[in-house]
Amino acid sequence: MKKTLLTIFIICSSLSVFSQFKVKQLSADSLNQEKHTDTTAVPELGQALLTYNQNYIYKLRLDSIQQTVPLTYNEFVQGYIDVYSKRKDMYGKMLGLSNYYFPIFEQALKAYNIPSEIKYLPIIESSMNPHAISRVGATGLWQFMFGTAKGYGLNMDNFVDERKDPVQASYAAAAYFRDAYNELGDWLLAIAAYNCGKGNVTRAIDKAGSNDFWQIRPYLPKETRDYVPAFIAAVYVMKYASRHEITAQKSSFGFKTDSIMVTKFVALSDLAKAINYDSTTLVALNPSYKKFIVNGTLEAPKRVIIPKVDHTFYANIFEIVNADLDIDKTLVAATTDDVRDLRKLKKTSIKDQKTNTQTHSVKAGETLTAIANKYGIEVQDIKVWNKLSEASIIPGQKLIVAKNTDSLKNSKDITANKSTIYKVEAGDTLFAIAEKFKGVTVEAIQKLNGLKNNAIKVGMLLKIM
Repeated sequence: MKKTLLTIFIICSSLSVFSQFKVKQLSADSLNQEKHTDTTAVPELGQALLTYNQNYIYKLRLDSIQQTVPLTYNEFVQGYIDVYSKRKDMYGKMLGLSNYYFPIFEQALKAYNIPSEIKYLPIIESSMNPHAISRVGATGLWQFMFGTAKGYGLNMDNFVDERKDPVQASYAAAAYFRDAYNELGDWLLAIAAYNCGKGNVTRAIDKAGSNDFWQIRPYLPKETRDYVPAFIAAVYVMKYASRHEITAQKSSFGFKTDSIMVTKFVALSDLAKAINYDSTTLVALNPSYKKFIVNGTLEAPKRVIIPKVDHTFYANIFEIVNADLDIDKTLVAATTDDVRDLRKLKKTSIKDQKTNTQTHSVKAGETLTAIANKYGIEVQDIKVWNKLSEASIIPGQKLIVAKNTDSLKNSKDITANKSTIYKVEAGDTLFAIAEKFKGVTVEAIQKLNGLKNNAIKVGMLLKIM
C-alpha cells in the first residue's frame, strides 16, 4: 500500500512540475540547433523522451545542489544531461582536471563575489583546455575574444597571451560576470551574455518583455539558447558523476604547486632543469607564454607556476631567475585575432581601395552629431555626401563619412583630442566605447568619470577626452 501511494505521489508531483514545459517526445526540429562551433563541448541534440520518474529524480537532484545560480530543470536541460552523462571519458577527465583548476577559478570568483557555480563554465567553453581556440578566435579556458580580453585587462603580445593564463583569465572572467550581473540582474542572463554579449541579451529582453531567461530564450542567438541548458547539465553531471558511473581520471597536474614572480627574461626549460623536472611540465603549468620564455621586468614582474619542490632547490631557482637571457626583448603588441574583425577589415580595405571613401553603418540610438564627432567631420558634410534633406537616420543605414583617404587620415585622432560627451547605449561596454575614440582607454574613461569598475548603464553620460 505504501509503495503504491509513493508511486502515485511521484507521478503526480512530476505532472505538476512539468505541465508548464509540455512534456512530450522532443522533435529533431526543437533540439537540433545550429552546431556550436564557438564552444568546444556543446553538442547538437537528437530526439529525447522524458519519463515522469526521470523528471522527478533529476529535478530533486538539481534542487539539492542549487546555491545561487538557478539550476532550472526542463526538457532542454534533460537533453544535455542525457548527452553529457554518456560522455564518461570526457567527464572523467574534467573531474581529474577540476582538482587543479577549480581552486584557481574559485579564488578569482570569490574576489569579485561571483557564485562559485560559474567555475563549471570552462567545461562547456573549452573542456578546460587553456590552448582551446574557437573558429572565430575565442581563446583559452574562458574563451575570451581579443577585444573583450583587452577590455578586461588581459595582455597579448609577441611573448604572452594572457587569455591562456588560468589565473589572469579567471580574474578577467569574474570581472565580466560582475559587470554583466550588475547590468542584467540575473545569473542565467549573465551566463547567456557571456556567450552572446550583453547587447544581444538586452535586445532579447526588450522583445520578450521579460527578464526571465526561459522567456527570452527564443529571441536569443541559436547557440545561446542551448548554452545555458548545457551549463546546467554540466553542473549536474559533475556533481552526480558517480550516479552515472563516471570516475575521475588521473590528471597530469597531480602535485602541489608554488608560484614565483620573476623580473627577468627566463626560459622555462632552464627553470625546469633547476628543479629537476621535465620542461613539458612547466610549459603545461604556464600555457600563456608563447615562446616558453617568461618576459618579466622590474616594471612588470611575471608569475611562473612551478611544482612544489624541496627547499634545497631554492638556490638553483634563485640563480636562474636572476640570470637574464641574451635575447631580443622587444615587445610587440598583438593585433586582433577575431576572425569577424579581420573579415570586416579586409572588406573595408577592399572597398576603400575601389571607392576611395569610407562608410558607416548606423547603430540603434546613433545621431548624425554622434557620427560626425566620431569621424571628426561636420554634420553638414554627412548630409551633403549622402544627399540627406533632414537629420533623421535609421539603424542599418549606410552613410558615407569621408570622400577621400586624406580626410580620413587623422579623423579619429581629432575626435580623441576633443572633449566629448558620450551617451551610453544598449549593449555598450567601456571597451567598446573606448574603441570608438582613438587614443582613449578604458582606464582613462574610468578616471575621467570617477568610475570604480566597468559597470555602466544605458543613458549614462560619459566624458571622453
